[in-house]
Amino acid sequence: MPTRMLKTLVENRRVFNLNNCELNVFECFETAYAVPMQFNEFIITSMVRGKKVMHLPNQPSFDYLPGETVIYPANEKMAIDFPEASFDNPTQCIALAIDALYVRGTIDYLNSYYQSPDERRSWRLQFNQYHFENDDEISALINKLIRICCSADNSKNIYADLNLKELLIRLMQSQHLTQVMTESAVSNNQSRQHFVLNYIREHLTERISVDTLSKKAYLSRNLFFRWFREQFGITPLEYVNRERITLAKRLLSQPDTSVSEVSERCGFADVNYFIRMFKKVEGITPKTYQTISSDHFRLMAGKQL
Repeated sequence: MPTRMLKTLVENRRVFNLNNCELNVFECFETAYAVPMQFNEFIITSMVRGKKVMHLPNQPSFDYLPGETVIYPANEKMAIDFPEASFDNPTQCIALAIDALYVRGTIDYLNSYYQSPDERRSWRLQFNQYHFENDDEISALINKLIRICCSADNSKNIYADLNLKELLIRLMQSQHLTQVMTESAVSNNQSRQHFVLNYIREHLTERISVDTLSKKAYLSRNLFFRWFREQFGITPLEYVNRERITLAKRLLSQPDTSVSEVSERCGFADVNYFIRMFKKVEGITPKTYQTISSDHFRLMAGKQL
């Protein structure tokens, strides 16, 4: 981008407006720290390129990397570091500012028409979970919304409306899953959801079939599969594999543990399937992850000496 087209080298902004949302494209072309930021509407942001360090009130600071998502309430201040930005390697991030009445109307509609009679749950957006790491479904929806907002299609407001609703649902499902996971570790009898997630956690290293889970939930196989996806936004198998990969990452932090041993201890019957799943989720192979973890551990140990 020619320098004359830039209004500023720090968080240069381009805006695309639709009926219920505003797409902001932010680019930073030089290193900067503690840059203040605030929006008048609820925002959903997605990191596209480079690295930021986010400082949110009453939250630990964290690295914000490509493929990740951060949501943030209206009129709340934040500060952002751009430790690696340069003119040749700019940091790029998008922010979707969504009309508050639109968000409220979507949530009210879901609570009126999409409630499970046997589950004590209300649809809601929570701000105790800001950061979503590498959620493929959420990233795909955000990328689609970017294409819609930037297009010249006369029907783009219709397409944006449909995708915005799905994006809000996915975010709430992901937050709900995190909440139930945390609660089920303390009490597994609050609901069917808590019981099923607790059962998966306690039997993660064993063979877990959908048939077994459906029986534990007292639902038919097909009904259980649909119920689980409606509640949490992912399938039972996707959840089991995700939790097994999380366990695998902890085991791989031990440098003397082999990949095949980790695969077996995490409940994978086939080590090649384990490697494929791990690379799909983390973007690198288990062995590469283990090497990086070992190097990081040695570096931190050296700093403490």
